[in-house]
Amino acid sequence: MGRITSRSPVTRITLGEHGAAVRRRADTLAVEEPLEIRLAGEPLTVTMRTPGHDIELAAGFLVSEGVISAGGHFRSAIHCGGPGTGAVGITSTENTYNVLDVTLAPGVEPPLTDIARNFYTTSSCGVCGTASIEAIEKISQYDVGADDVVVDAALVAGLPDALRAGQAVFDKTGGLHAAALFDAASGEMLVLREDVGRHNAVDKVVGWAVLEDRLPLRATVLQVSGRASFELVQKAVMAGIPILSAVSAPSSLAVELAEASGLTLAGFVRGPSMNLYARADRVREPSLRP
Repeated sequence: MGRITSRSPVTRITLGEHGAAVRRRADTLAVEEPLEIRLAGEPLTVTMRTPGHDIELAAGFLVSEGVISAGGHFRSAIHCGGPGTGAVGITSTENTYNVLDVTLAPGVEPPLTDIARNFYTTSSCGVCGTASIEAIEKISQYDVGADDVVVDAALVAGLPDALRAGQAVFDKTGGLHAAALFDAASGEMLVLREDVGRHNAVDKVVGWAVLEDRLPLRATVLQVSGRASFELVQKAVMAGIPILSAVSAPSSLAVELAEASGLTLAGFVRGPSMNLYARADRVREPSLRP
């Protein structure tokens, strides 16, 4: 699968009652490489990601950071080479596809960065370089609390299985997060993206919407494969997504932000059950009683 996966030799040990079986074989790994995002040639951030859908990743990141809020704000992006690509020994203009230069539409102002803001991100935590909680709270252009969408509980309960069924790279590696966007009325999957970073997978989904000029993402549900962090709630709010569903637990700060923003937050969505942490009124199930 190109640069998305790689092969590595491993020694597999299987313990048993009569000793251990040792087998040497090749294993498929999810690729993790740095991506430097630039704006008009100026470095903005470096993130560790699985290669693929890099333009979507950059566009979604810019939505999350409050730089853009509509498809028309994003003009173009191109991979470029040179120093800073993360490849050892690259000092020329050779294209390693680890640097992406973004051009915004005329009139769209680039973000102001200073020593209080560090955009460096990793695959495990997209905001760990931020100096304070105040620095990452954004004012969304969209009021998700005003979205009058209502979704059937049975539809939400089925989303993790639909997400899992679409994880082609996870099937090969077992090492990727995933995020998918669904129509809240029909349950149709609109887009699915995988990445070593859960925040990158969501950015790629949001970036797809930017390139399709579909923001805000009203009447949709964002399903994620792991836990629901503050950061993922923030990304949903910034893109105008009213419902976020996760197969694992939310953090306390994620619940606080969901309540403050009017976003419906579902966690532990597994099998026939789920926990609703904010705006439970949007999830409809006639058999349920308060």
